[in-house]
Amino acid sequence: MNPIPTMQDVARLAGVSTKTVSNVINDRPYVSAETRDRVHAAIAQLDYKLNLAARNLRSGRSGVIGLAVPTLTVAYFAELAEAVIDAAEQHQLAVQIARTGDAAREREFLASARLQHVDGLILSPMDHRSEELEAVDLSVPTVVLGDHPVGGAAVYVSSDQRGAAQLATSHLIRIGCRRIAALGARSSVPGGAGALRLQGYRDALHTAGIPYDAGLVVEADVWDRADGASAMHQLIERGAAFDSVFAFNDSLALGAMRTLEDNGLRVPGDVSVIGIDNVTEARYSVPSLTTVDLGGSKIAETAVRLLAEQLSNPESAPEHRVLIDFALVERESTAH
Repeated sequence: MNPIPTMQDVARLAGVSTKTVSNVINDRPYVSAETRDRVHAAIAQLDYKLNLAARNLRSGRSGVIGLAVPTLTVAYFAELAEAVIDAAEQHQLAVQIARTGDAAREREFLASARLQHVDGLILSPMDHRSEELEAVDLSVPTVVLGDHPVGGAAVYVSSDQRGAAQLATSHLIRIGCRRIAALGARSSVPGGAGALRLQGYRDALHTAGIPYDAGLVVEADVWDRADGASAMHQLIERGAAFDSVFAFNDSLALGAMRTLEDNGLRVPGDVSVIGIDNVTEARYSVPSLTTVDLGGSKIAETAVRLLAEQLSNPESAPEHRVLIDFALVERESTAH
């Protein structure tokens, strides 16, 4: 039976020190590309497997990070979880997922003993009043997705919600739309993503000289397809005249398109529709959905990297806030 290869074997084959092998395995930046390639080639040749249990025992870490999201029924959060898992694997970390569900459960989770079993946390907070989490005492290194203030030691990764909404609305205006409905407002949450996206919608209307019409704005709480279908049904029942729909996320847009079809309205022939998130389903819907890509995979990769840096170098000061770029993705639902 062949002996199990060790890190020392990898170092000898690659012609480097064991410290360099460790740096490559832990994806630390101060290794040249040529050396990194040699180490990876030696790892592949020897079929070396890192002994995570031994490493974690020595370091006092579990090798597990937490990911807390409001729900997994909304496509964006399900795809975010997949992206976080993929990114964590690159850092030899496992991911434990928690579904918070509502603001009370979220606060309970952040104060619970469950966090004792993870080394750090990536938190996508509920879209509630910002002061809800300001006083939270974070017990582990935490990266927050979004702009909600959470505790005093969190690192933030976010997109420009207001700018993304303005881009989506401006696209509808550019193709000739003037009666633009907005689905997904949340009047009970003045500082959340819903409020920021509503403000971006209003910014675009103001810039184009189009009056804001509250009758074209429909509230939705969960931002899933059922809420999108219901919001569109409400709008039609109001008898409001509209030529386009800006849905505050793709799931709302997809639900809205179903209701439009059920009511004999063609997309984009009668009504143009745009969303935000660029979930995978948007590419394959009929018609395919125009959307604003918030860079979900980049958000996940950046969040995991920043958390891994905090875990590897607890004394260092990580980047406090990182803003991820967004971009318009034009598809059939706004084709003219």
